[in-house]
Amino acid sequence: MKEPIVFIPGLLCTEILWAPQIAAFSDHPILVADHRSHESIADIAASILNAAPDRFALAGLSMGGYVAMEILRKAPERVSRLALLDTNARPDTAEQSERRRFLIELARKKDFRKVPHLLYPGFVHESRENDQGLLETVVEMAMETGEEAFIRQQTALINRIDSRPGLGNIACPTLVLVGDGDRLTPPDLAREIHDLIPGSRLAVIEGSGHLSTLEEPAKVTAELLAWMKS
Repeated sequence: MKEPIVFIPGLLCTEILWAPQIAAFSDHPILVADHRSHESIADIAASILNAAPDRFALAGLSMGGYVAMEILRKAPERVSRLALLDTNARPDTAEQSERRRFLIELARKKDFRKVPHLLYPGFVHESRENDQGLLETVVEMAMETGEEAFIRQQTALINRIDSRPGLGNIACPTLVLVGDGDRLTPPDLAREIHDLIPGSRLAVIEGSGHLSTLEEPAKVTAELLAWMKS
């Protein structure tokens, strides 16, 4: 049997985020992690480990990357290789947490549909700010995720720990990937992760923002294909 892969989506994202890559790896057993039911990164990671195969390749984007780093802390022996896409090893800043609390209040006031529209410009490369098709995809994923799960996710992100101290312990083949136009987790944050994980490989995707798997699917899939052979 080919190596199983666990994909972890980002905030407000579903398996649609990974659709191009799921198609590319259709000959592998694939689990798209559910990160909607818990309000701490540790609990999300534990639930994924309960559902995952004994050993697997792990790829997480954005919030999925935060969870992936927690999985490596909890059960490094179960992860055969790691891909961290458009993510950040640092804890939330006070400004970021304040923004999250604003969005939580907006969702609670029954204005949840406004949330993906407010987030969209930061999610994508500046050249895609008017990409109606991509915006519709982002809104579709958000509506599928739902208001309550969004609040749990934001709570988990506000309370996440600093992952940097443990990155030096990661020993499996690791890909760190980022869009060159990612405004939420810019390339400098990816370079920081790359510098802290011994032997990791850094890939900067030209013309992509934060949602690299959807914005530049062919480029990202090519990097992941190489990663699976590493």
